[in-house]
Amino acid sequence: MRQRVVANLGRLDQLQDKDLDPLINGLNRALGRSAEPAPHAAYNSALAYGDLFALHQLWSELGLADALRRALRSSRRAFDAEALVRTMVFNRLCAPDSKLGCLEWLDTVALPGLTEKPSHDHLLRCMDALDEHSEAVEDRVAELLRPMLDQQLSVVFYDLTTVRIHGEAEVTNDLRR
Repeated sequence: MRQRVVANLGRLDQLQDKDLDPLINGLNRALGRSAEPAPHAAYNSALAYGDLFALHQLWSELGLADALRRALRSSRRAFDAEALVRTMVFNRLCAPDSKLGCLEWLDTVALPGLTEKPSHDHLLRCMDALDEHSEAVEDRVAELLRPMLDQQLSVVFYDLTTVRIHGEAEVTNDLRR
C-alpha cells in the first residue's frame, strides 16, 4: 500500500478552528456540499454503570433492601431511606466522599433504583434515621450475613482505616483513642 500526503495542516497543538474552516469549506465545495459550516455537535459524557449494576445485584441478592426497609420503617419520612442508604454505601465503595461529594458523584453515575436525585438534607435525615434504628439494622444485616459466615461467629471487626475524624476536643471513651 502506498501512502501520500494530501495536505499538511501544521502542528496539531497550534491548530485553531479559524485555520481549519477554510479547508473544510473548500472540501465541501469540491464535493458539491453547502459551504456553510456544519453545526458543532455537543456530547455529554457517559454515566458510569457497571460497578453500580454489580453492587445493586449483590445488594438485592443479599436481601439488604428488604432488611433496611423493615428496620427503617416509618410513616413520618417522605423519602425512601433504603434507597438513600444504598446510594451512600455505593458511593463509599466506588468513590468515597462526603455527603456533598456524594451528590456530585450522582451526576456522574446511573444508579439503578434511584428515581430522583436526593437533597443534602435528605441524606442527613437518612443518616439520623439510620443512627436511630442502628440496632435493628445491625440485627437484620447480621441475620442475613450470618449463614454465609462461620456459624461460630462471636466477634466482628470493623475497619475504620478510611474514616476521618476531625476535632481536638477529648470525650470520655472517645473512639479516636
